[in-house]
Amino acid sequence: MIAPPDRVPLPREFFDRPVLEVAPDLLGRILLRTTPDGPIALRLTEVEAYDGPNDPGSHAYRGRTARNAVMFGPPGHVYVYFTYGMWHCMNLVCGPEGRASAVLLRAGEIVEGVELARKRRLSARNDKELAKGPARLATALEVDRDLDGTDACATGETPLRMLTGTPVPADQVRSGPRTGVSGDGGNGDIHPWRYWVANDPTVSPYRAQAPRRRSS
Repeated sequence: MIAPPDRVPLPREFFDRPVLEVAPDLLGRILLRTTPDGPIALRLTEVEAYDGPNDPGSHAYRGRTARNAVMFGPPGHVYVYFTYGMWHCMNLVCGPEGRASAVLLRAGEIVEGVELARKRRLSARNDKELAKGPARLATALEVDRDLDGTDACATGETPLRMLTGTPVPADQVRSGPRTGVSGDGGNGDIHPWRYWVANDPTVSPYRAQAPRRRSS
């Protein structure tokens, strides 16, 4: 059987490019999550780029650690991290191997397996909220640290795979400051590296990083 054009897997070469090329090109692509209960497919509508050693907002800005090792390649692999002691967030590694860069998957529309996503996101008020934000996205797709390092370009059985989908036209792509990033990394004039589909209801609201207050 020949797969429909939008369900053809993305090749590794797609990710073996500069992160600022890959990030906006991921909008409209489909992430397929295969679970024991069935598949869940998500159309990406919002992402953020993180450019390793050139980016003070990146987990890899200060070098390689056990936590961020997957970010150093090869491209096309999944980097999952745990944050605030309760949430997981999912990234796709890109760029040449050895140079850490990745795209955070911030939001998307569940286009297949909606019932499965609803069971994991009981607090969602409607289907547009199922994957509206990076932690919600990971929860809806049942993504945790066990999937860190998964090859999203692998052939054969794999729990996560990126598919061609339908790329978003350039005039429908918006960019701006990244959400919740402090310092220079959150400056939209320097790093306007959050990309989203214009007027899409599944895109998460922008929130600037609130400065931490020292207790008196």
